[in-house]
Amino acid sequence: MPESSGPRDHKTVNHGERTIYDSEWVRLALADIETPTGARFEHHVLYMKPVAIAVLVDDSDRVLMLRRQRWVTEQWGYELLGGLVEPGEEPAEAARREAEEESGWRPLGDPEPLVGFQPLPGMVNAPVDMFLWREFEKVGEPTDLEEAGELSWVALDRLPGLLAANQLLGAGTIIATLQVLAMRQGTTFTPEGD
Repeated sequence: MPESSGPRDHKTVNHGERTIYDSEWVRLALADIETPTGARFEHHVLYMKPVAIAVLVDDSDRVLMLRRQRWVTEQWGYELLGGLVEPGEEPAEAARREAEEESGWRPLGDPEPLVGFQPLPGMVNAPVDMFLWREFEKVGEPTDLEEAGELSWVALDRLPGLLAANQLLGAGTIIATLQVLAMRQGTTFTPEGD
């Protein structure tokens, strides 16, 4: 039987990296890589802290979102609650903490993991994990004023229209809301092996 020539045989090798820029939030490196064809060159890699996103859905099929302005892309739109995972913090706990800081709503109990992803795996290492809560309580006002925006409970039925109008900001918000909408329609996703 002929030997397989599958994806595992076509691996790019990283021979090392040198940091070009480093801050509290991002690190830019140049990696010395060798492609499956034998070509060897430097390739840029951007490392970012992990992000955790909280999806709070109430009994009326509404999700808690912030409508805000993002100056980098000069956009107004809706985002889910979330932020950076601190060193030593579990992503679900970061999502819970960020939800409370940004909204004043505290998620209760264990969340349902939704999905995790990397937004641009060819040049960026920025893991994002998303969690769903259906139980939460109002404990006060938002305490993270840097993440200011208009809090609103948005009907899940509105999300496809907001997506089509480019009013859902960020890959995490888009992926999480699509996952919640798929679950609502009874679609379930199960991990597939290699």
